[in-house]
Amino acid sequence: MAEIVPDRSYRALLRVPSIARVLLGMQIARIATAMVSVALVLFTLTTYRSPELAGLVTFASIFPGLLASPIAGALLDRYGRTWLVMLDYLVAFASLALIGILSQAGMLTAWLLVAIAAVSSLTGPLSNAGLRSLFPVMVPRPLWERANAVDSTGWVAASIVGPPLAGVLVQIWGGPAALLAIGCVYAVAAVVLIRIPSPRTPTASTGRLLLDAWQGLVYTWRNRTLRGLAISISTLNLSGGVVAIVVPILILGRLHGNEATVGLMYAISGLFGMVAAISFGRTNTRGRERAMLVLPMIGTAGAFALLLPAAGLLLVAASMAISGFLNGPMDIAMFTLRQRRTDPAWMGRAFAVSMSFNFIGYPIGSALTGWLASASVDAAILFGIGAALAAAIITRFAVPREEAGGGELRVRAETAAHLGV
Repeated sequence: MAEIVPDRSYRALLRVPSIARVLLGMQIARIATAMVSVALVLFTLTTYRSPELAGLVTFASIFPGLLASPIAGALLDRYGRTWLVMLDYLVAFASLALIGILSQAGMLTAWLLVAIAAVSSLTGPLSNAGLRSLFPVMVPRPLWERANAVDSTGWVAASIVGPPLAGVLVQIWGGPAALLAIGCVYAVAAVVLIRIPSPRTPTASTGRLLLDAWQGLVYTWRNRTLRGLAISISTLNLSGGVVAIVVPILILGRLHGNEATVGLMYAISGLFGMVAAISFGRTNTRGRERAMLVLPMIGTAGAFALLLPAAGLLLVAASMAISGFLNGPMDIAMFTLRQRRTDPAWMGRAFAVSMSFNFIGYPIGSALTGWLASASVDAAILFGIGAALAAAIITRFAVPREEAGGGELRVRAETAAHLGV
């Protein structure tokens, strides 16, 4: 008999029930996220004239949520995903509206801005991990690479549309009105997801939220692949935090550009990232994941080097284009590897914790860059280059190419036995 080859096309992916509306709501929210990441920095730099505060606000808008991710993951495993994703979008709407209104009224102090950003970040893992852990539950395994390519492409598409739009809104309407408008985009995303079914999966739960959260931490740390990714990707994301602060400072300060130009640089990165994500989404990543992580990390360090002394606008654009393109294979390899080596019963907690571990370098890098850049922008760039190279070395030795003795099944069995479930 002839072997039946599963349909791995993007058309087959869109035939999965409810996936089109999930992707639409996710994309709307990601555009808002891409907008707010730039708009908050521009708002802070133009309102308070402080790189240190811009770095601190970026840190506060991300880091507390990362600490809360084990609890968020336990909630996702126990209570489903869709409505918790909507909750995060509504919290984002309320917090951005509050910042905009208080700023317009002249009542927004620097520390109040940091406090609102910190509180709003607490629900962030609900949508980030909720959607990522929804894909392997809703989508058949042969379509995982396609789903991850769409996931990665969605991020880069948002980075094409969001940052330039945010820059233009801040330049024309001012920071407060721009943030209020971005909040409304989050509200639209929440409406799109109304009544999307949330598939239930077997859950290894103790019935106690805090204990479930702790076990999610233990599971993630004992999983060699997730632990290796946590150390390596978090190190790489230190350089991501550098770029978030350095590029606006270079363009607004050294190159005397405007907010719209800042957004354009991020759009260039997103455009090249989309091309890479679509191209590499056609690749079977099994057995190639580590190379698809290490080589782009080395290339990213070279791209950041283009930002060093006397970098003009063309070199900044080239740096953003190269780093954006290299993000494509890294994202697809990382997402697929994490899905293959995580037990479905632990996906909510493991994804929430793993994604938070992976991203924790970004807010730390932003905070450090705000401090470094106030003294020397070039020192901040060198820090980013060193972080990217260190990430490549760590990935080579900390992320296993294959799980010995039974692959991902062995990881699941050993970890579950250790936790007594």
